[in-house]
Amino acid sequence: MKLTEAKQQFISSWGAFGTHWGINRTMAQVHALLMTSSQPLSQDDIMEQLEVSRGNVNMNIRDLISWGLVDRVLIPGERKEFFTAEKDIWKVATQIIKERKKRELDPMLKLLAQLEHIDGDKKDPEVKQFVETVSGIRKFGKQADQMLDMMVKADESWFLGGLLKIFK
Repeated sequence: MKLTEAKQQFISSWGAFGTHWGINRTMAQVHALLMTSSQPLSQDDIMEQLEVSRGNVNMNIRDLISWGLVDRVLIPGERKEFFTAEKDIWKVATQIIKERKKRELDPMLKLLAQLEHIDGDKKDPEVKQFVETVSGIRKFGKQADQMLDMMVKADESWFLGGLLKIFK
C-alpha cells in the first residue's frame, strides 16, 4: 500500500471513529489529516486534500482548537494561518477525555446532585425509589469521574502497566 492510499484510509477511518467520541466526521478527518502531516497545513491545503468547503474547514478548525486538539502556527513571511495537531496519541486521548468529561460528565453529576434533593415524603416508595436510583447513578458517575481524573493525570507507562496488571 502506498503512503497516499494509506493516509486516505486512515483519514476516512479516523473520521468514522471520531463520531464515537463526540465530534462530526469532517472534524475528525481534519484532525487525522493534521496528525499525519509532517508540516503545518493552511485552510487551503486542508480544503484541497479533503475536498471540503472553506466554511466547513473553518468551522471544524475552530472546534478542534476549542477541544485543545489543534493549534495555530505562525510561519514567518506567510500571511495565511497554518494549523498543526498533537502527534502523541496519549496526549490526544487524555485531551479528548478531559473535554468529554467537562462537556458531558460534569454537567450530569451537577444535575444528579440537584435531583437527589427533591421535595416529598422520604417514606413514599416513589420518592424513595427515585432518590435511590439517582444516588446510585451519581455514585457511579463520581467513581467514573475519579477514574478519568486519575487517567488524565497518569503517566502513559504507569497507566498501561496498571491496566496490564488488571488483565493478568
